[in-house]
Amino acid sequence: MILLPAIDIRGGQAVRLQRGDFARETVYADDPLEAARSFVEAGARTLHVVDLDGAREGEPVNLEHLRRITSELAVPVQYGGGLRTLVAVREALAAGAARVVLGTAALVDVEFLESVVDTWGVHIVVAVDVREGHVSVAGWTKGTQVLPADAIQRMQRRGVNQFVYTNVDRDGMLDGPDVDEVRRVADVVRGRFVYSGGISSLDDLRALRELRLVNLAGVISGKALYERRFTVREAVEVLAEE
Repeated sequence: MILLPAIDIRGGQAVRLQRGDFARETVYADDPLEAARSFVEAGARTLHVVDLDGAREGEPVNLEHLRRITSELAVPVQYGGGLRTLVAVREALAAGAARVVLGTAALVDVEFLESVVDTWGVHIVVAVDVREGHVSVAGWTKGTQVLPADAIQRMQRRGVNQFVYTNVDRDGMLDGPDVDEVRRVADVVRGRFVYSGGISSLDDLRALRELRLVNLAGVISGKALYERRFTVREAVEVLAEE
């Protein structure tokens, strides 16, 4: 399993939200590049970058920050937020993203999803953001009646085999992951997925590692790293343990 430090960009700064609420924001770095650099220098081997402005606007807003990060740092970056057209996906990949994370458009536009999967295949990841047991879209601002298992199965039928699963209710709250939920997701995903939501300690990472889920590829952590609950190097070592 790998660790993916999260860099959420809003207004040109690296921030974290609580439960996906834009009114509950904490700024952790004035420059996203410096946040990214600190994670890489501490041992991160890949990064998870989210364009929060883009998620709300419906189109990428922070591609320049993505370009700065990918040009300065020699690690793969997965990037999401507002990628709802073929042009937006192409621009994010051209800006250096190793993988692009699709959300709203993947769930509501079958033709778009099939086009990007056909065109970019292994570079496509779909985000399944879950609030109160149902999938949330539009930058976590709109709920649906779609169950996460149904969404994942539908995406897999369209050729998707990589997912980011986020428990929005736990995101930024440092309450720990829902281990039973992670097991349920693993039962549905035929490819690979990364889990995000509530990571607060090395014990949380150990609990996920000890599930021994072959399709759980990694863990995203943001607030716990910014608030020094553990270091990148410690997390990498725990997740790599046999």
